[in-house]
Amino acid sequence: MSHVLESLDAPSSYRDSRSRENRHEQQLALSQTSTLYVGNLSFYTTEEQMYELFSRVASPGSGGGIKRIIMGLDRNTKTPCGFAFVEFYTHAEAVDCMRYISGTKLDERVIRCDLDPGYKDGRQYGRGKSGGQVRDEYRQEYDAGRGGWGHNRLREEEERKRLEAMEKERLRREKREDVYREEGNENSGGGGGLVPLGADGDYDESEGKERGHHLIPPSQGPQESRNKRERSDDSLEGEDEQSRKNPRFRGEREGDEEEEG
Repeated sequence: MSHVLESLDAPSSYRDSRSRENRHEQQLALSQTSTLYVGNLSFYTTEEQMYELFSRVASPGSGGGIKRIIMGLDRNTKTPCGFAFVEFYTHAEAVDCMRYISGTKLDERVIRCDLDPGYKDGRQYGRGKSGGQVRDEYRQEYDAGRGGWGHNRLREEEERKRLEAMEKERLRREKREDVYREEGNENSGGGGGLVPLGADGDYDESEGKERGHHLIPPSQGPQESRNKRERSDDSLEGEDEQSRKNPRFRGEREGDEEEEG
């Protein structure tokens, strides 16, 4: 039956693509390592939670225990991105984690443990294009514990929302311009305080009403100005004729002529 069931402490087939060691050297390192790679963590899992869980298999009485925990970080934001390295003092403790902790839940997530050849500085950062893990670049489902949408899906969603916003703005401007045209046709005498179409949609008709611009009378056309000037000339002529008919004015004019004679 040993060939049917997979051993719980067997390392996975994953190999670090950036490692310069050959397959034989990596196998030898795995057989002696005391380092664990822990994956599928929540972005919100803390180092204290990790220490509490993994210390359950530590054996300080026999010279073991947790040496250190390195939380995986986003390369750009330097925030947790869902993985970690746990270093023990003995190889037996790392193997016990493979047997008893891998596949259990932490922060309501099933975590995965794997033997690691050994942590090197720089491996704490994600290798994805966006700074996080590669798996989160192509993830299509929404995962609240790992930042929501995958990075590619998130970009698609942002682009879709941007296009929808642009379409709504275009329809809003077209609707506003239609209202201006209709009211402009009804008030063909001059516009009646309407906002011109060249206002780029930055000025709403309601704002004009709030500021009292709708009370401004229509601008006077050339015919109306001509009629006003004609009325003014008529009034001046009427005043001259009245002065000729008024005896008082006529007497004063005759007196002035006698004095000159």
